[in-house]
Amino acid sequence: MKPARMVSEQEGLPSVSAAAPVAQLGLVIPTLHEAANIRTVLDRVRWSLHPLGIAYELIVVDDLSGDGIDAIVREIAAVDGRVRFVSRIGKRGLGSAVRHGWQSSNAEFLGVIDADLQHPPELLPDLWNAVHGGSDVALASRYVSRSTIRKWHRGRHLLSRLAISMTGPLQKPGIYVKDPMSGFFMVRRSCLQGLALQTQGFKILLEILVRANVQSVTEIPFTFGARQAGNSKAGLGVGMDYLLLLGRLWMQRSGEHPLRDFQQL
Repeated sequence: MKPARMVSEQEGLPSVSAAAPVAQLGLVIPTLHEAANIRTVLDRVRWSLHPLGIAYELIVVDDLSGDGIDAIVREIAAVDGRVRFVSRIGKRGLGSAVRHGWQSSNAEFLGVIDADLQHPPELLPDLWNAVHGGSDVALASRYVSRSTIRKWHRGRHLLSRLAISMTGPLQKPGIYVKDPMSGFFMVRRSCLQGLALQTQGFKILLEILVRANVQSVTEIPFTFGARQAGNSKAGLGVGMDYLLLLGRLWMQRSGEHPLRDFQQL
C-alpha cells in the first residue's frame, strides 16, 4: 500500500499518518454506476472508522462503470493512501467483485459495504467491535429486533422473507442467522482459509455461513435505508443467480456434487 498523505482541509476529514501500517481491516466497496454516491460513501466510511484508531484500507472494485467513478476515487486516493481503486474488465457480479477485492488485501479482517448508501457506514464500529471481540462474522441485520426497512414495497419484502426461509435447512446447527442475505458484514480471514468462494451471484454471505469455518455470528440491527442515487441492480438475473447458488449448496450438503474451489483467498 502506498504511503498516505495528509487529507485536505477542504474535505474536513481526519489527517492521515505519513506511513500507513499494514491494514487490520480490508473493506471492499463494489461498484457499478455509483459515481453519484461514491464520494459520500468514502467520506462517511472514513469518518466512521477514524475513532477506532485501526489501520484499514478501502478497496473500491468497479466493473468498468464508465461514469467517471475512477476519477473521483483516484482523486481521494491521491490524498489518502488507504483508499484504492480496482477496475475489472470483462467481469460482472457483486460476489466476484468482493472476492477480487479481498484477494488484493492481506488484512486479518475482511468486510463489504454497498455503495448505494442503503447500508449506513456509521454501523461499521459496531461490526468491527463484534469481530474484533471474538465473533467470526458480524453482519448488519434487517430482521433482528430494533431493525427497520425504509421504502420497501410489500412485494419485495415478501420475496426477501421467502428467500431467507429457503436457507433454513442449509444453515449450521446452533447458528441460525436471521438475515443471511445481508450485503453488509465483516468476517475473520482465518474462517476462509482453504475455501474458494464461488464467483456468481450477490449473496456471498450465505455461502460463507454454509461453507466457511464459522462458529459464531453477531447480528446487529440497523435501518436499511433508501438508495440515495442511481438505480438498483436487483432483477430477474439476480434471482436466478440466487436459486443457482441454493442448488449448488444443497448438492454439496447432500454430497452429490461437492463445490469445486476455483481460487482461494
